[in-house]
Amino acid sequence: MAGEKYIAAVRDGARAMPLLIPALDPPLTPTEILPSVGGLLFTGSPSNVAPRHYKGIARENTLLDEERDAIALPLLRAALEEGVPALCICRGFQELNVALGGTLHQHLHELDGHSDHRAGKELPIEEQYGPAHDVMLRPGGMLAELAKKAGVGARVKVNSLHSQGIDVLAEALRSEAQAPDGTIEAVSLKQPKGFLLGVQWHPEWKHGQSPLSTAIFAAFGDAVRRYAEWSKERLGARA
Repeated sequence: MAGEKYIAAVRDGARAMPLLIPALDPPLTPTEILPSVGGLLFTGSPSNVAPRHYKGIARENTLLDEERDAIALPLLRAALEEGVPALCICRGFQELNVALGGTLHQHLHELDGHSDHRAGKELPIEEQYGPAHDVMLRPGGMLAELAKKAGVGARVKVNSLHSQGIDVLAEALRSEAQAPDGTIEAVSLKQPKGFLLGVQWHPEWKHGQSPLSTAIFAAFGDAVRRYAEWSKERLGARA
């Protein structure tokens, strides 16, 4: 399943056709999926990446989704190797770091010097997804360039609905934005073969009302169309 906000953001923000990939057992393989898509959106979820994937310690009362892990982690690696455009949000952001060898903090709010990045589940949904804290964009970075084109400054306010966060950043990734407490909030590839952006917050929420969110989904959609066109040309050359 996927929340309608992600599906609508792909359709209206990226101007692409949303197709949902089911988490089956046994999982679909990257070779079954990649020829049929022009890009991949890895969504957020109430579940967390199983700690065993980054040699973490299992915690009680933590919602996991091993079937999603089984499909998402290898699919991410294969997509990045092929240059398939990918946008990774919240859990997807954490999956990206784990898939490339990074690690996670399971409870940021338990760490000295870190803020509580969770949103109260008892709050109305509008408040849960409301602006929570600033993020500082890395000067000259991919996200900063998108923000500049959108007329947004280097410090933006984002929502925050997560308990986990990046501990050790994967070697292949670079930080694109940080929260005031030092938590990494966005990443990109150091040597990308295609469009890749990961964000810890939820730009899909009312994406059309935020200049930066609008820019993120527009850039993702443009990358999807370029990749799809390139794929058609490649197949035509092989025929």
